[in-house]
Formats: sequence, C-alpha cells, structure tokens
Amino acid sequence: MAELGAELLLSLICLTFLRPLTMAVHTDKEESAVPQFVPFGFSVEPEDALVVRGGPALLNCLVASPEAFRVEWKKDGSYLTLQADERRRLLDNGSLLISSVVHSKHNKPDEGVYQCTASIQNLGTISSKTARLSVAGVPRFSSQPEAGLVRHGDSHVFLCDIIQDLVGFSRWELNKQPLALDHRLLQLPSGALVVSNASDADAGSYRCVVETGGVVKSSDEVELKVIAGESRKLEYLTTPSAITSVVGESVLLPCVVTGSPAPYVRWMLNDQLIDESDGHFEMLAGGSLRIVNLTVEDSGTFSCLADNMNDSLEAKAELNIQVPPQFLKKPVNTYAHESMDIIFECEVTGSPAPTVRWVKNGDTVIPSDYFKIIEEHNLQVLGLVKTDEGYYQCMAENDAGNVQASAQLIILKHDVSLPSPTSPPLTSATTEHVTPGSGGAGAVGPTPSAPRDVVASLVSTRFIKLTWRQPAETHGDDVTYSVYYSLEGTNRERIVNTSQPGEMQVTIQNLVPESKYTFRVVAHNGNGVGESSSAVTVATQPEVQVPGPAPNLQATATSPTSIAVSWETPVTGNGEIQNYKIIYTAKGQDGEQEIDVRGLTYTFTGLKKFTEYSFRIVAYNKHGPGVSTDDVTAQTFSAVPSAPPQNVTVEILNSKSMMVRWQPPPADEQNGEITSYKIRYRKGARKSEASDIVPGTQLHTLLDNLQRGTEYSVRVTAMTLNGSGPASDWITSETFESDLDESRVPDIPSSLHVRPLVNSIVVSWTPPENQDIVVRGYIIGYGIGSPHAQFIKVDYKQRYYSIENLEPSSHYVISLKAFNNVGEGIPVYESAITRPQSDPIDPDVDLYELFHAPYTPVPETTPMLPPVGVQASVLSHDTIKVTWADNSLPKNQKITDARYYTVRWKTNIPANTKFKVANTTTLTHMVTGLKPNTLYEFSVMVTKGRRSSTWSMTAHGTTFETIPSSSPKDVTVVSKEGRPRTIIVNWQPPSEANGKITGYIIYYSTDVNAEVHNWVIDPILGNRLTHQIQDLTLDTTYYFKLQARNSKGMGPMSEAVQFRTPKAESSDKMPNDQASSIPKPNGRPSGNVDNAVGITANENYILIIVIVVLVGAFIIISVVVGAFLCTRRTTSQQKKKRAACKSTNGSHKYKVNSKDLKPPDLWIHHERLELKPMDKSPDPNPVMTDTPIPRTSQDITPVDSTLDSSVHKRRDSGHESEESMSTLAGRRGMRPKIMMPFDTQPPQPVISAHPIHSLDNHYHHHYHLGSLASPSPSHGHLHHQNSPRSIVTPMSHLDSADSTESVSRNVPSSDMMSTSSTQHVYSVEPSETEISYLSSGTGEEDTNTYPPTAHVRPTHPLKSFAVPTITPHNPSFESPALPSTPLLAQTGGPHSSKTASIGTLGRVRAPMVVNVPSAPDAQETARMLEDSEPSYKADVLTEEMAHLEGLMKDLNAITTT
Repeated sequence: MAELGAELLLSLICLTFLRPLTMAVHTDKEESAVPQFVPFGFSVEPEDALVVRGGPALLNCLVASPEAFRVEWKKDGSYLTLQADERRRLLDNGSLLISSVVHSKHNKPDEGVYQCTASIQNLGTISSKTARLSVAGVPRFSSQPEAGLVRHGDSHVFLCDIIQDLVGFSRWELNKQPLALDHRLLQLPSGALVVSNASDADAGSYRCVVETGGVVKSSDEVELKVIAGESRKLEYLTTPSAITSVVGESVLLPCVVTGSPAPYVRWMLNDQLIDESDGHFEMLAGGSLRIVNLTVEDSGTFSCLADNMNDSLEAKAELNIQVPPQFLKKPVNTYAHESMDIIFECEVTGSPAPTVRWVKNGDTVIPSDYFKIIEEHNLQVLGLVKTDEGYYQCMAENDAGNVQASAQLIILKHDVSLPSPTSPPLTSATTEHVTPGSGGAGAVGPTPSAPRDVVASLVSTRFIKLTWRQPAETHGDDVTYSVYYSLEGTNRERIVNTSQPGEMQVTIQNLVPESKYTFRVVAHNGNGVGESSSAVTVATQPEVQVPGPAPNLQATATSPTSIAVSWETPVTGNGEIQNYKIIYTAKGQDGEQEIDVRGLTYTFTGLKKFTEYSFRIVAYNKHGPGVSTDDVTAQTFSAVPSAPPQNVTVEILNSKSMMVRWQPPPADEQNGEITSYKIRYRKGARKSEASDIVPGTQLHTLLDNLQRGTEYSVRVTAMTLNGSGPASDWITSETFESDLDESRVPDIPSSLHVRPLVNSIVVSWTPPENQDIVVRGYIIGYGIGSPHAQFIKVDYKQRYYSIENLEPSSHYVISLKAFNNVGEGIPVYESAITRPQSDPIDPDVDLYELFHAPYTPVPETTPMLPPVGVQASVLSHDTIKVTWADNSLPKNQKITDARYYTVRWKTNIPANTKFKVANTTTLTHMVTGLKPNTLYEFSVMVTKGRRSSTWSMTAHGTTFETIPSSSPKDVTVVSKEGRPRTIIVNWQPPSEANGKITGYIIYYSTDVNAEVHNWVIDPILGNRLTHQIQDLTLDTTYYFKLQARNSKGMGPMSEAVQFRTPKAESSDKMPNDQASSIPKPNGRPSGNVDNAVGITANENYILIIVIVVLVGAFIIISVVVGAFLCTRRTTSQQKKKRAACKSTNGSHKYKVNSKDLKPPDLWIHHERLELKPMDKSPDPNPVMTDTPIPRTSQDITPVDSTLDSSVHKRRDSGHESEESMSTLAGRRGMRPKIMMPFDTQPPQPVISAHPIHSLDNHYHHHYHLGSLASPSPSHGHLHHQNSPRSIVTPMSHLDSADSTESVSRNVPSSDMMSTSSTQHVYSVEPSETEISYLSSGTGEEDTNTYPPTAHVRPTHPLKSFAVPTITPHNPSFESPALPSTPLLAQTGGPHSSKTASIGTLGRVRAPMVVNVPSAPDAQETARMLEDSEPSYKADVLTEEMAHLEGLMKDLNAITTT
C-alpha cells in the first residue's frame, strides 16, 4: 500500500509540473504557426548604360535575402535564355555580362530595356527597376570643323559635328597633341571647342578625335590664326538652346560672344541676376554658364546678356528640370485572412508626374472587379483568396527614371489570429471589429454556433440589406458578425463586418444590378470564429425604373462669357422625362453647381473668360434621377487682358540703352494666353512713340540705340490673340550723359571691413573713390594664410558678402579687387581669425596688410635618366604589354618615391598619327584598345617632381590579326552590256580588315529574308574586287551580300544590295546574231537596231526572209549579166567611156588605172551579216574611229565554213572577255564642214565603206567592204593596229552638239604617195540624220582623189560583203582586217542613200544615212573596166540594163510592202 501511495503521489507531482510545461509548448507552437515575413529585395539594381559596339557591357544586380533565390533577366519584357548564349552570361552575383556587344544598322540584339528578376520558391518573385542599354553609333563626322581667324583676347568656336552619344568619347588635339582643357579652353556639350581670351599660344592645327571601342576617327585638321585686334561688331558665336536635365546633375549653357571692345557677359534666371558666389553657378570660357547639382529651383528661362560700350545682345534658353520618381509612402508587408479586403498604399512624386503600375510576383496586375486602383495609386484587393499571396511591387516611372518598392502578403488561416499590431491597411468593411490578437486557437472556450434565419430584408438594384437572428449558443456576450458574400460564378468571397457588437443586420453596397449573390454569416466571440450559417442566394433587381444617360451631350463656347450645352432624349427613359439637371463646375473650383431645365438645350452666360468648364446631365422621371452622363468640357473664348502688366521697372545700363522689366497681369485678368508684350517708349512728353514687341514668355527687353542724356517714358501692354489690353502707367528715366571710362582698370576699393564668426566671415566694402571708371564686379579672395586659395566673383552692385564653411580658430587673409573688361584692379587686403568653436564673444578684428609674395621653390635643373630595356610583348589583337627598367632605381627596381612613368605609343599608318600617352607608377603598362594587325612603336619617360627624363629608345610590336570587324564596302551590281543574264559585282575591301584579306564570299538569292544556308555561295580570291555571275533569270530581283575573310575567320556580311535583271534580251540582238537593214521608200533605212519605225520583231523576220530570197535571185541574174557583158566589152570602148566619165562628172574625179580596179560588189553577201558587242573605247571621251578597207584580194577573207567557224569562236570568246559596251553618240544639229589633210592625221582604225562605180548610176551602187577577220597576233588590241595603208575618213558625230572632233588617220605608204604629189583633203558635212559625202573638188585640180568613207564608232564585227572569187590585178592597200559595219543599198533617185547598221547596248539609235554622189554612167564604167573585161555592144548593154532596172523596181516594191 505504501508503494502504491508513493506511486500515486509521484504521478500527481508529475502532472502538476508537466501541465504548465505542456501548455507552454502548446503556446510556442501556436505562436510559431504565424509565418514570418522573408526579407527579400535588391541591394544593387541595374542602371542605364552607354556602351560601344564590340565592347563588353555589365548590368549589375545584387539580391539580398536569407533564403535561396534564383535570378533571371528580361529584355524588352521577355525572359532571356542564357544557358546556350556564348556572349551573354549570368554572373554568380546575379549580374548580366555581355562580353561583346553586337550592333549594326539592321541587327541590334543587345540594345534595349533590361530588368532583373529574383524568385524564391513557394514565396514569390520581385523585379528590379528597368535599365536601358544603348550602343554608341559608329564614329562619323557629319561635317568638318572650319579654319578661322581670332583676334587677341577674343573667342573662337570649333565645331565637332558628331552624334550626341559620341560626345563623351571625343576630345580635341592641338598640333596632334591632346589639348588640356582649362578656364579658357572649354568643350561644349555638343562637342564643340571654345577658345576664349585667345593668345599667340593658341595658334595651330586643331582636330576633333572620337575613339570608341578601339576605333579612332579624326576630323580634318584646321588652322587657327591669331591676329591683332580691331574694333568690330558684337555678335554671338554660340547661343544657349532649350535643354532638359535631371535633378542632381550638372548642365552647361553655352554662350560665346565676340566683339571689340571686349564684351561683358552676365546671366539672368527668370529676370534675376545670377550670383556666382555660392559655387552653384560658374562662369566658364567665353561666357558659358555651368550649373552644378541642379535643383528644381533652377528651372526657368536663362538669359545671356552681353554688352560693351557700342552694343548689347541678349540670348535666351529654357532649362527644364526633371525629378525622378520618389516614394512618399511605400507598400508595407501585410497579414490578412481569406475573404478580407486589403489596400496596398503607394504615394510617389516626381516631375513629370510618374506613371504607376502594380506587379504581383513579376506579372503586371490588370485592374478588374477584385483588383482596383483607388486614390490615384493605391492597390485594393477585394475578397482575398490563398493564391493572392506573394510579393506586390509598386513601380513608378517617368522620363527621369524609375523606382520600385515591394511588400509581401501572407494569408493566414481563419483559426490563426492576425499579429498585433495589424500591418495591412484594411478597408472600412474589413476593419470594423476585427480585433488583432483576439480569437484563434489561443483562446479557451467554446465558439458561437451558426446565426439563424438569414434573410434579405431589402433588395434593390445595387444594394441588399441582410438580417438574421442570434445563434442558439453564443457562449459569450460580446458577439460580432461577419457577412461573407460572392458573385455567382466566381470563387472569390468578400467580407463585411458589423459596426458594433450585437448588431444583426448589414447593408452591402456597390452590387451589380440583375445579378445573383450568395451570402453567409459567421459569429465571433472572445474565443474565436464560430460556425457559418447556411448560404442564401439573392438576386439584385434590374435597373429599369430610372432614365438612362442622355446621349450626344455637347458643350460649345459661343463667346468669352457664354457656353451652349445640348443633348438628346435618353434611349431608355422608362417613362416620361420630367426634367434635366445640368451639373457644372469651373476648372480649379471645388464645388459643383446645378441648374434644372426642361428642354434639350441651355446656354450659360456670365461665365469667366478663357476658363474651362465641365458639364454632365442627369435625367429625372417619376422614379427619380437617372444615370449621369460622362463629363464634357468646353472653354470660353479668350479676350483682351483686363489689366496691365505689373511691376514695370526701367534700369539705365549706359548712355544708349536701358533694360525694361515687368510681370504679367494677374492670372484671373489675363483672359487668355499672353502671346506677346508691346513696349512703347518716347522721348520726354512727345506724342510720337516707338514700339517693340517681344514674345509672351519674355518678361524683359533691352532698348538700345537711344540718345545720350535724354529722358524716356516707357509703358508696357499685354496682348492676346484678341488684341491689346490696357497699358501700364508711363515710367520715366533718363539715359546717362556720357558712359563711364573703361579704358583702364578700376581703382582700389575705398574700404574693406571683415567680421569673423565661427564658420564664416562677413565682408563689407565701399566702391573705389573714382566713380568715373566702369566697375563690372568684385573679386573676393580668401584662404588660410594666403588670399589666393579661393576666389568668388560678385556683382558690381553688391556691397557685402558672407564667406561660409570656414574652419574655426583659423587665420584667414581676405583680398578684394574691382574688375572690368580691361582687367582687374589693385586689391585691398584684410585678415581675420575665425572664432573658436566654444567662444561666444566676438573677437576683435586685427588689421593686417600682406606685403610678402608667396614662396615659389626653385625647380631642379638636373634631368633624370630615361628608362632602358623597353620591350613590347604582344598579347592579343588589341593588347600589348610594355615593360622597362629604370637605372635610377636600386637593383631590386623597387619604387619608393613619388615618381611616375609616361608611356607613349603610335602607329605610322597614317603618317600623321599622333602619340597617345598613359601614366603609370609601375615598371609595366598594359596598352589596350589597339588596332589589329598594326605595327606600334612605344617609348617611356620618367617624371619625378618637376624633373623629367627624355624619351627612351623605342620598342615595336605588331598586334595579332583578328576576324574582319566590318564588311566589304561600296558593293555595286551592274549588268554586263549585251548579256542581260550576266551581272558584274564590284566592291572595295573592308575598312576594318584586321589582317590580310585572303578571300571573299558572295551570297546571292532571290529572297532577302531566306536563311543564310539557302543563299547561293560564290567564293572569290582575296586579290579580286570584281566578279561575274552568269545564267541569271531575266526580270528577277536578286539580293547580293559579301563577306570578307582573313586567316582568323569570316567577318560580318555587308548589307543586301538589290538588283533586278532586265525583262528580255537586249534589243540589238537577233536570232543567230544576225543584223539586217530594211530599206524604206522614204529613203530612211530601218533595221533591228532602229525601233523608231515601228516594225515588230516578227515583221523583221519576215522581211529578212523576203530580202534573202530576192537578193539570191538578184545575185544569180547579176552574175549572168556580168559574165555576158564581160565577154563583149573592148578595151577601146572602155577608154572612151572613162574619158566621158571624167568630162561629165567633174565634181567626182577618180584617177585609177587597171591595177586599182575592183570587181563589182552587188551586196550579195549581206545574209552573212553578224552582230557582236562593241568595244569600249579606252578614251574617256571617245570619238568614232576608222577601219581601213583592204584593196587587194589578200585582204578579202574567203567566205567558207572554216571562216564561219573561226568567226563564231572569236565572237564567243569576245563575250567572255569584254567588260562593257560603248554606245553610239547621238547625232544632234548641223556641223560645219571640216577639211582634214590626209597626211596630218594620226593613225587610228576606222570603219569605212567605199562606193564603186556601177553599171547604172540611176539605180544601184556597189560597195566594197573590208573583211572582218580578227587582228593578227602581233597586234595586241584592235585599237592598236597600225596599217601603213589605210583609208581617209572625214569626221564622226559625237554627243555634243557644239563640238566636232576629227578622226585619226593612218599615213599611206610610199607606193601610194608616189602616185600623187598633191596633199589630199576630204570634207564632211554631218547633219541631223545623215552624213553626206562630197568631194573636195572646188576649183583646185585634184587628180588623185580617194573615195569617201562613212565613219562610225566601232560596233559589231560584220562579215565582208566583198565577192571573194574576184581578185584585182594589182593590190593598192595592205592592212589587217578590222571590224566594219555593212552598208545596205537602196535604189531609186539620182543619189542613193547608204546606211550603216549600228548596234548599241541598252538603247536603239536611228541608222546613219550616207549620201553618196551618183556613180558614173554605163560608158564611164565600161571605160574603167576595159583592162580586165572584153567589150560588148551598146544595144545589148541597154537591154540588159533595162532588164536589171525592172528587177530592182520589183525588189523595191516588194521591200516597201
């Protein structure tokens, strides 16, 4: 029993001690059930960056969180895939590194907007602010700087015309050395260089240099000459322009003025003179103004005022200051229960006004029924559900930047109480009687049962009133209720709480008409949340009783004080409309005004002028007010101002000018936008006035060219579009009688007083005693022990200044001197000791005169030894490591003093390249940014204190090659003349080859968007810059790209070049390469090269067939007749006929013997006519050339199959070798007759045709043409053949209508010249459509005349028309066969016309008409042929000729039809 009692006692003790422990553990578990907020944010966010093409880019992103997170990057709103990206990679700290930025005209994969995102699993995602990555353009100068002259003490501006992104990469050089900028030399934001207060040292050669990514571009070098000064007009070299900047940055307003006397420049901000003393404003070279650490107060109109004794100028510019977004209130971490409504607050400020958007877990929140933007920027979430948990971010952005702030939302279970104090801002419906810390599992005791008899006691269109009875078991007195409701079809439940304990009804507002809602009620007591009632479904009523909105509401201004409003009857009136209520308000007013009307129009009168009003209409029926319309606005018309400008003041500047200033009329009396101000001024009380008008934004003006010592009256009037308002009162002021003296510097200020304080000294002074000298301002100098440490400029009107930010208990020396445009006057000095930090009593001010000049140490003159052993080690294509030794150091080469080394380097290509320099404190230096495959030389100099060594011996190194960084340039595609299916591609090597180009690849395709592997590839050797591509499709657009390669690989592709092949074969081509000429009845021939006659291709072919048949018949008849005539002619008859020929044709003298005779050529071989491409004349202004005509049978190539074959082969090979075709020059206008001596013309090949006397001068002529064999091997070129016996040609037509060029001739051989002792002269008169050939027999005896020759440009080689079987007795000429052009004969008329058919590329020319005198008659011809042919009778000859005449008429008739 004792043991049993002991056990029970032990158990009781254990229970006693274990129960509190168990309760404590239970309490800890309960408290741990509330999850804690996880710190999650960005410690570093990406910033905007400007990078160069080919260089690296780093976007920083550092995330701070104790939990594991994952970082990703977005570009332009889309996530980047970085796993397989070789250029872009994610660093371990979350930053994004782009190793080599890619950027071209049509491919910009790296430029854009980037954003860093971080995610924690099961918690959410946050996003950083955005950053823009921009790529600087290729260095390029839009225009070059210009040389200039500048006078001593004056200013000059050199322009550097580059894009704005490259200004930060630009610099200026003087005489190819870097130009150090100082207070006189200033580079403007545009890149321009200002040289102010010029001296002889500023003369030299200037150039602007831009260096990006190792690419260096320089402008042209221009010369600046400094000359002696002279009086000249005051003018601006550079004026300020409107600019926008951001708070905290610095800005430079350029203003450079030139003129003599030297101008004095002042700046004003919004009509207030700028004080430069506080360091916020700083005047720079030439008068430009720098503003540091911009504030909002700096926004406004800046005026640059320049004046001297002769003139004054003013230039204005607006400065707009933007403020990046800043948070006034950030969202906070929030706990909430499901079905609650919460609000995340976010209040931002900035200029311009920021736009705000909300992001949940990295996704933009789209406003809806449950996510609403309220109170401008706050986010309200209605009816929370579990999926609403996560991180919410408020992101604000404007033109100046963007910011973000995040907050975490945690949704607790209903049995877990909200921690105290409650973090979330809850809506009024939620916060009512939700007591933090009450209820939940921590409470002890039963909770209420479900409320009973939940009913909708009142149902309307937009609200429902619920009532219920108390739960059967409340288990407490203070019972509150929550009503949960949701719209049918949604799973999001909202909550409304009762306003006080025991209340058992609630009205739920803002419901949707004609919609079903589900309601349930839950009771709460001190122990927690009770049971839920059963759900009740209630439908709101349809909204049909009241009128709908009135349509087509319009408001129109009718005068400056009235607006007419009109509308139409509502579509859904739901009964008779009783009246309308117009609700209106003026812009800027708080309250609305109402007026009831019965009609559909109403006109408001007595409104404010030029004021915007808003109107809306509500229709009423018997049920009450209907739906309101949306607001419409209208503005009353403007009117003239009803008040004059305010605060008009006049300031006399000098004897000839005054400054007038004013303020606008009161805002409520301007009655419109002030467009301008009119300033009226007059002398004294005179009635005649002068006026000046300035823009409405300008509140001051300068009146100049006034008379000395004259009283002027001024008044100002404001103007709107409607006219002028009332004028201000007259203000009188008198100009100075004479200007103050500015030929010398001001005198010393008459007094200087100082009053020291703890951290400042108050300085006061009086002006110089001599008031006749101009004082432009004062310069205050101060410093500890010396007044030269710092300087402050103040205005000439100022008489005191407080020097701030001084050290306590320190001895300061202060100087004060006056200055003007001539210079600075004599200073006055004072000293003061600032008070101690703890001294409350003002110390006495000790007067101190400073007579000692500052100590200047004497520089050491011994030079240092230059570095030795300079070596250049090539590391890569753009990096060389330079090392050296210093003999002035110890053996261990350890640097223990303050010496440094200067490394300089350059390349000799181009020759005028300047040195680049860099300083280092070590014995090595890494030189980067070099050009690939380039030889550089390096040298080093050491500097210690004021001593420097000479430059060391040079070392050389050549950087490695790398792939070309630019594509082939100047890619052009042209069609090959005469071959439309063949094109020629030309190009130039890449500008950045980065090594020796070993080859090119041509890509071409008909689809510019096709993948690269689908383009046709043509590899080319590296020494070629042109290439032919054959067998292309006609009338097809091709695209061509080029890519260069060197030993390191392929460079980038060029931009696609578009080319469209011709629609059809060239028009001067005929089947089988034949050409023909068809005679026309009007004497103008037509062939396939002359499309002007309107003959189609089919008609040409038919005519050719007809001509071939007829000419064949004509040949047979001619041979028979010729053979018959030859057997009957006698030698005596031939001699008589020759004599008769000479006597009857005195104007056509031919001296020939039997050895010179030619067999008759009846044009019987024209069916062998061939066309070939014309040779392009090597002369840049080519003339038509002559082709000598063979005079012997050796020169006439037999027409056989062998010849045909060889000619075709030569023709085909000629197509492959020729690059282009020449075109026949157009023939314009009449040309004067030109006499050309035979033996004075240089040799040049020609194309010629020679008339031979025929049997009948009335019907036909025979021509003998040169054979068309190719040049002999001994002559390399057709144009270089020199024949000792060639035929004279008179002249040729050129394109110019005002010039005539002679054609070169070959000098005849001695055997030719032996037959004549007279110089032979030939003349030609070319006309618009023909070339007439006339003999030179105008009275002088010329017994040895050569036949005339038709001249054309070298064209298609043609087969000979000569009869190959007839050989003359004695050859007279010997020449190689040359290309010639056939002339086809036409019968009829005393002078037949012969034409040369000329083919041109790309166009068709009219044929040249050759007029030839009539041939000798039958008797003369017989006499000419008496040595070689037998005689015949005259009657037989007449009969045969009549027969021939009939045949020719038939031929002519058939050809004509």
